[in-house]
Amino acid sequence: MPSPQPTPHEKMMFQLNLRQRGISDQAVLKAMEDVPRELFVTSAERAYAYRDTALGIACGQTISQPFVVAYMTEQLDLHPEHRVLEVGTGSGYQAAILSKLAREVVSLERFRTLADRARLVLAELGCSNVDVVLGDGFDVPETLGTFDRIMVTAAMEEIPDALLARLEPGGVLIAPVGPMDDTQMLTRVVRNGDAFDRQELMAVRFVPALQGVAREL
Repeated sequence: MPSPQPTPHEKMMFQLNLRQRGISDQAVLKAMEDVPRELFVTSAERAYAYRDTALGIACGQTISQPFVVAYMTEQLDLHPEHRVLEVGTGSGYQAAILSKLAREVVSLERFRTLADRARLVLAELGCSNVDVVLGDGFDVPETLGTFDRIMVTAAMEEIPDALLARLEPGGVLIAPVGPMDDTQMLTRVVRNGDAFDRQELMAVRFVPALQGVAREL
């Protein structure tokens, strides 16, 4: 039995909900419209792909609710020339959105299963400017260089100095910061020279960011 496909009405309501909740960046809205969210969820969840809710994926991880994806993307203030680091590939959905708005996206994932699956879906969609790397977001390889924008899609109790150091001057980082077993505060950090200006945006709840590459999965 084929998986249910989203109806035009569902996709229209998807966009309407984003606008009603305050997403106004037209480039972000277009990216959200253009990326088929149903390809990034499990077959059992495809009927719910366009609801404004987080959904479970493999390895105990989630695909964030659409509003949070759009809001975090909008807060990054992306430009077409930007090089972006994403910590936590997950399904690959956020990377696909970022790929529509930036020159290059490097996405780190600690679970091999998720990294391999995300590469397949992103390749299917022609997201050739995304490089999914199996790795640890707390220990970003020096060879990856620095970035204009960094997005962390899992909760960190504190943002590591080593990650902040990867931001170019004027760069922006956004991450959920706080306890692993409670709500976190979505935090926006802007690098001004050697200083990092922080702004708390809203309460969120993300799965925890864990150190190291997973031994299994």
